[in-house]
Amino acid sequence: MKKLFLSVCFLLSGYYGISQENLNYQKPSKEILELAEYQAAPSVLMDSKKTWIVFTFRNTYKSLDDLNQDEMRLGGLRINPKTNISSSLTYINNLKVRKVKDKNELQVSGLPENPKIAYLNWSPDESKMAFTNTTKNGVELWVLDIATASAKKLTEANLNANIGNPYNWFRDGQSILVKSLPKNRPELLDTKKDLPTGPTVSTSDGKVSQNRTFQDLLKNKADEINFENLIKSEYYKVTLDGTATLFKKADLYMSESFSPDGNYLLVNTIEKPFSYIVPFNRFPIKTIVYDKAGNEVKTINESPLNEIMPKGFMAVKKGKRSLSWRTDEPATICFVEALDGGDPANKVDFRDEIFVWKAPFTENAKSILKTPQRLSGITWGNNTTAIAYDNWYDTRNTKTYLFNPSNPSEAPKVISDRNSQDVYSDPGDFETKRNEYGRYVLAIENNNLYLIGQGFTKEGQFPFIDEFNLNTLKKKRLYQSAYKDKKEDIQSIEDFKKGDVLVKIESKTEFPNYYFRNIKSKEKLTPITAFKNPFESIKNVYKEVIKYKRKDGVELSGTLYLPANYDRNAKKEKLPLLVWAYPTEFKDKNSAGQTTQNPNEFTFPYYGSFVYWVTKGYAVLDDASFPIIGEGTTEPNDTFITQLVANGEAAINAVDQLGYINPKKVAIGGHSYGAFMTANLLTHSNLFACGIARSGAYNRTLTPFGFQSEQRNYWEAQKVYNEMSPFMNAEKMKTPLLLVHGDADNNPGTFTLQTERYFQALKGLGAPVKMVLLPKESHGYAAKENIFHLLWEQDQFLEKHLKN
Repeated sequence: MKKLFLSVCFLLSGYYGISQENLNYQKPSKEILELAEYQAAPSVLMDSKKTWIVFTFRNTYKSLDDLNQDEMRLGGLRINPKTNISSSLTYINNLKVRKVKDKNELQVSGLPENPKIAYLNWSPDESKMAFTNTTKNGVELWVLDIATASAKKLTEANLNANIGNPYNWFRDGQSILVKSLPKNRPELLDTKKDLPTGPTVSTSDGKVSQNRTFQDLLKNKADEINFENLIKSEYYKVTLDGTATLFKKADLYMSESFSPDGNYLLVNTIEKPFSYIVPFNRFPIKTIVYDKAGNEVKTINESPLNEIMPKGFMAVKKGKRSLSWRTDEPATICFVEALDGGDPANKVDFRDEIFVWKAPFTENAKSILKTPQRLSGITWGNNTTAIAYDNWYDTRNTKTYLFNPSNPSEAPKVISDRNSQDVYSDPGDFETKRNEYGRYVLAIENNNLYLIGQGFTKEGQFPFIDEFNLNTLKKKRLYQSAYKDKKEDIQSIEDFKKGDVLVKIESKTEFPNYYFRNIKSKEKLTPITAFKNPFESIKNVYKEVIKYKRKDGVELSGTLYLPANYDRNAKKEKLPLLVWAYPTEFKDKNSAGQTTQNPNEFTFPYYGSFVYWVTKGYAVLDDASFPIIGEGTTEPNDTFITQLVANGEAAINAVDQLGYINPKKVAIGGHSYGAFMTANLLTHSNLFACGIARSGAYNRTLTPFGFQSEQRNYWEAQKVYNEMSPFMNAEKMKTPLLLVHGDADNNPGTFTLQTERYFQALKGLGAPVKMVLLPKESHGYAAKENIFHLLWEQDQFLEKHLKN
C-alpha cells in the first residue's frame, strides 16, 4: 500500500509544460480526521410485524485494495470477473439479531470468516433471511435463521451475481431459485494479449438516434463474447438442506420474479444483437412466464434493440413496458403501452394505457386505465381499489388517481393534481401492508386509506398521517408532529386500531433512533434503538437554516454552521465562508423558493460537503439554494449564468448581513453538476476567492444530446451549450481552482477526460489551478486513503487561498 502514489497535476502528453508531482497519501488535520474516522452505525432491518430486528454492520470506507480488484466494464456494468459480482458493491461485514422488545443484540453465529455480505432478503414467512457472501473466488449463498441467530452456507462459490441479485425465494420458503455459473463456461478472452482480427465498424442507417453519453459500453466482438460469458447463468432450485436441482438450462437471464401465489415465474432474458451505443438494459429482451416447475407457459413479450428513442425525458419505447406482477392478485401480469408511440411530441388525449393479463394467459390482456400523462406507478389495493400516478416532465405536473381495476368504464377520480416540485402541497404516500401473498398493497381499514407525509411547510417540517375516506374522498388529519427542536420521520403504521406507528427521531446532536409512538397518546414513546452520536466534538457547533432572497425576489435558503466557540453576539471576528451547492432546475418561482432543509436534522459531516471545516474556524453554508428557473416556454438554461451568479451573490450577502463573515473571503464548492456550477461561478463572477470542483463536466459539446435537465441537443441550442461550458470560456477564469476527479468515473457525461482537458486549458492559459486524480475511484469516492487525501488537499487549498 505504501508504494501506491497519488498523481497530482497529471502529465498529459507533455502538453503546455504541465508538471507531474507524486505524493504519498496524506491525512487531514486532527480536527477533520477526528470526524472522518467515525465508525458507521448499523443499519436496521425489521420484519413486517416488527417482531425482529436484524442489524447490519459495515466499514465506513472501502480500502484501495477493495478498489484494486480485477474489473471488466461491459454493457454499462462493472464486474469482478473472478468473483462474478459487481465490483462497486459495498459489503456488510457482520450481522446481529434482536427481538424488537429486547435490549441486547445476539451475535449471529456460523458466519464465514471475514464475511462480505450482500443481497439480504427475508423469506416469505420472515423466519429466515438469505444473503450472499463473496469469497476470493466467487459468491456463495447463505441463510440466517432469525430465531436461533445462526447462519449456514447453502451453496459453493458458484453464484452469478454479475447483473444483480442472484436468487429468489420460492413461495413455500423451503427452496431458493439461484442463478449459478454454467458448469462449462468458457474462459474469458484477454483482449490485452489477443491480436485483433479486424477493425470495429459502426454504421448509421440515417435514422435519428440521440443518446446520452453512456459509460462502460461494449466496444468490439471480444467484448460481446466476454459479456455473454459473464451474464450467462443456469437456474438451480436449492433447498434449505443445500440440495441443488437444475431448474433451467443456461441462458442470458436478466431478472426473474415469482407471482404472488408462487405458481408462476416471470423471466427476462437478454437477446442478441448487442449494442455498442446503449447499455445492456436496452438490448433486446424476451419475457417468458414459466410455472413453478420450470415449464414454459407463454412468451408474453419480445422487446427489440432499443437504440433509437424519441426525443424528450418522457420518451418511452413502443410496445409493452414495465411488466410486473399485480400484488393484490394470485398471478396477474400488469403492463403499459404508449398511446403516443412513445414520442412526447405527438399530441394525443391519452399517453399511456394500462393492461392486466391473468395467468395462464389463454385470454387476451384487458385494458383497465388510460392516463393523459406518462404513467409513473400503481399501488394496488384490492379488486375494486387501486391508486395510479402519472406525470409530465415539461410541466412538472403530477396527478394521483383512484380507480376501479375491475371496471374500466368507471372513470378514475383525480384525488391530487399538483406541481411535482411543490413540496409544500405534497399529500404524502399511501400506507401499505403485507397481504396473504406477502406482497405490499394499500392498507384499507373501514373503507379508509392512510397517507404519510413529510410535512414541509413555510414554517418548518411537521410530518403527518391523514385518513382518506374512499366514499367522500375527504381527508382527516390523525396526527401531526409538533416538534420544534427535533425532527420526526414517520416510517409506518403498525396498528391502525391502537394507533401505534413506527417513527425515527433525531436532533442536531442526537443520532437518529427508532421508536414506537402511539398517536392516540401522543406523549407515549417506546424506544427501539439507542445509537450514540459519533461526532461529539461538534455537538456545540451552531446550526441554523437561513432564508433569504435573490435580487429578483426568488426565496432561497441554506444551512448555516458556525464554529462552536464563535461569539454570535459580538461578531468581532469575520470568518471565511465556505458555500456548498448543487443547481436545480424549476419551472416556477414558487416551487424554487421552497425549502426541505430542517435545522433539527442530525449534523452528519461527511466528505461530500464542507461541514468538516466548521472545526477549523470557517463558517459553512451547506446545501445553499441554487435554483435555475424557466417559466412558461422559457427554458431554465437560457439564463443559466445570470441566475447562477445571482444565487451566489444572494448567498454571500445573506450571511454577510448577519455580520459573521468577511465577504472577500468566500469559497464555493460542489460535486458533479455542482462542480460545473463552481467552474462557471469562478469564470463569470468575482464573488469568490477560490473554488473546489469535484467530478464535473466542463465542456457541454462532449454531451451533445442533453445533460442534466437540458432536453435540447447541441445543434438546437449551440449558444446555450457554449455559454454554459467553462471550457469554452477558459480564458476568463483567473481565480484559484482545485479540480478533483476519480480516474474511473462511471457516471454518464462526467468522463474523467472532462477534468483533464479543462485542466490543460486552464494551465495553458495561465489560470491558478491544481488537478487531483483519485486512483480507482468512480463518480462517488469510496476508498479511505483517497477520501482522507482529498480532505487534506481541500484543507491545504483553503488555508492557502482563502483563510490566509
